[in-house]
Amino acid sequence: MPELPEVETYRRFLDELLLHQTIGQLFVFDAHVLAEPEAALRQAVVGASVTGTRRLGKNLFLELSTGRVLALHFGMTGDVGAYRDEHDRPRFTRVAFELADGLRVAFIDPRKFGRIRLADSVADFQRQKKLGPDALDLTLAELQTALRGRKTLLKPLLLDQRLAAGLGNWIVDEVLFQARLHPERVAGSLTPAEVVQLHAAIGLVLTTAIEAEANYHLFPTSFLIHAREWDAYPVPGSEAYKYCPTDQQTIVKKYVGGRATYYCPECQKLH
Repeated sequence: MPELPEVETYRRFLDELLLHQTIGQLFVFDAHVLAEPEAALRQAVVGASVTGTRRLGKNLFLELSTGRVLALHFGMTGDVGAYRDEHDRPRFTRVAFELADGLRVAFIDPRKFGRIRLADSVADFQRQKKLGPDALDLTLAELQTALRGRKTLLKPLLLDQRLAAGLGNWIVDEVLFQARLHPERVAGSLTPAEVVQLHAAIGLVLTTAIEAEANYHLFPTSFLIHAREWDAYPVPGSEAYKYCPTDQQTIVKKYVGGRATYYCPECQKLH
């Protein structure tokens, strides 16, 4: 599933291709991904220029010269690409935007859970979807307020997009590991120092993932994500990913709030 780091990578890619470019044509190959009538979408984007790109959590926005924004959500398998000739169109391209020079920008989605919709502004979209601040912009004061007095378990609370937009399952596991906090801690039980650690860990994990362009095998060996075995471990032939890089305890997998959760039982003790 494209998480915040993937979507930020998509945003940077689209920013290079689309900024100050005019959309000349819209091709809809599968209207299932449209959250708007095709005619309304066509009217809104054809002839409009892209004046900016933005991201809020896992949502990507193209700001249009008309003052409206095009919101892209990538669901489980969404991606973006570019092509010129029809025979080069990426498989599972559902929608494509053609620019004046003939380049086509593709919205790719094999499982068709992604959505394209119009919004009056990013702020309006945020209000409608009841999203908190972007996780990269979450301040320490906002996090302190969100945790204070809460009896909810820490992991499910951090996954609540009303607290911060863009904290997905593996990201929260990594954040809690880097902050040395058990996923089943009661959120309101964190000390002021632990909240500071948690806030710093959010920034560390997200910036590391974005710098690696969400290529998991490029993440440091000090990261927990390798235990998920999504990609090749940075050290060929090693099985060190099965163990905590700090104390060599076997990484535990259990379900917290119905979500698969990885943690170290030693350095993330449940007090």
